[in-house]
Amino acid sequence: MKTAELLIAPDTTDSCVTVLKYEHGELRERQDQVAEEVPIAMIYNGISHAVMLATPDNLTDFALGFSLCEGILSKSSDLYDIEIVERVNGIELQMEIATEHFVHLKERRRSMAGRTGCGLCGSESLEQAIRMPRRIQGPEITFDADAIYRAQRELQTQQALQGRTGATHASAWADVNGKVLLVREDVGRHNALDKLIGAITRQQLPHEGFVLTSSRASYEMVQKTASADIPMLVAISAPTGLAIRMATGCGLTLVGFARKEQHVVYSGAERLLHKELA
Repeated sequence: MKTAELLIAPDTTDSCVTVLKYEHGELRERQDQVAEEVPIAMIYNGISHAVMLATPDNLTDFALGFSLCEGILSKSSDLYDIEIVERVNGIELQMEIATEHFVHLKERRRSMAGRTGCGLCGSESLEQAIRMPRRIQGPEITFDADAIYRAQRELQTQQALQGRTGATHASAWADVNGKVLLVREDVGRHNALDKLIGAITRQQLPHEGFVLTSSRASYEMVQKTASADIPMLVAISAPTGLAIRMATGCGLTLVGFARKEQHVVYSGAERLLHKELA
């Protein structure tokens, strides 16, 4: 049997393994749930464009969200068909896209294998590395700070895979009042956001809400959120300097360190309303 066949379990999000746990001076054998990650190949009109390490669920959402966030497609109708094909060494997402987009893709085609922790891996030039999104085009809306805290509380109860494994990130879509409408999980924070944006687009949800991520806010999380015309990104951890500058430049409200009824606003403060205590 080939090594890849031993490593890959493409049909499950998590699996049970036997481990040894040391606790309170005792070493005991126990069963533990671990998250799976699988190579996912993005294939457009027969040409492989990228291979991502991701959790193998919500793959149609993943394919569409990745394609939109990377600028490969401009709208969901540009994706004509998708076939999910399991191989012994991973999964292929075989997509048929509009000819004009495929021609453009071939012009800027690059290899991005293993892109789970760095948004620049595989870029061929500085121009490709940083893509500034256009300014947020949606309606002018404001959010009460309490909406952030409501979304946080609801997200904690809706991370099923994280609850079983402790190894995944989540991206949630919340409405203006902070009610969580969608959650997508993945071992990679970028992948979770791609899946979420794909799901929002497929379900044609109005973009009058915000994204809450269980991770830090890297530049690429800002780029993906802004490219989907979503007005606010809330992260439980810190943003990077590049993320702040990009959010400011495209008019995105960026919030970090959102925990236990506190947060820090890094850009777009005009969209967030705070109660003043006497």
